[in-house]
Amino acid sequence: MAKGDILIVDDEADIVKVIQYNLEKEGYKTIPAFSGEDAVELSQKHLPALIILDLMLPGMDGMEVCRILRRDEETRDIPIIMLTAKGEEVDIVSGLEIGADDYITKPFKIKELIARVKAVLRRGVVPQKEKVLKVEDLKIDPIRYEVTLRGEPLAFTIKEFKLLFSLASSPGRVFTRDQLLDRIWGEAIVTDRTIDVHIKKIREKLEDFAKYIETVRGIGYRFKEYRW
Repeated sequence: MAKGDILIVDDEADIVKVIQYNLEKEGYKTIPAFSGEDAVELSQKHLPALIILDLMLPGMDGMEVCRILRRDEETRDIPIIMLTAKGEEVDIVSGLEIGADDYITKPFKIKELIARVKAVLRRGVVPQKEKVLKVEDLKIDPIRYEVTLRGEPLAFTIKEFKLLFSLASSPGRVFTRDQLLDRIWGEAIVTDRTIDVHIKKIREKLEDFAKYIETVRGIGYRFKEYRW
């Protein structure tokens, strides 16, 4: 599969150069941008396969860039990995809520960033949502609303099933509690504590496979990366 362009947005030229060098070593083509305005313009012009977006930009910041791209029909589905200063949990949650696909904190290890890039790009070629998901001996069937472990069916409620399936169908992606509430409960009035309670019940039922549901402290949950 051909690798598309990756847009790298950061006002620090040295960081852009390091990311470019390492991604190009992996066979990716890169496009540099040093401001939010340039990021929007180049995204609309090139429609990159992925955007690595720093939040702290002069003028238009990364949050506003993300909002603009998500409102545009042509750019709304482009995956975005946010770069954010360590400990800015509020910014991380806000970024995920407005449509970022993943985040990495500064200072970061380049190997970790490349791994995140590969993981996010893989999500574009995962099986369609109506297909059965299989993770070792765990099978999640969205047609029958059935979860089986080592061939034995597990007793899942509809909400528990939808929650597990939402996480497992996007392995590696971090979901905030609010995102999961919107996906599964819609406009029903429930608290984010509801997610924690359901996750606890799911983990109990999955036994040793509970390791696949990872807590991202201060943000939400993700399903551990696995191969289809």
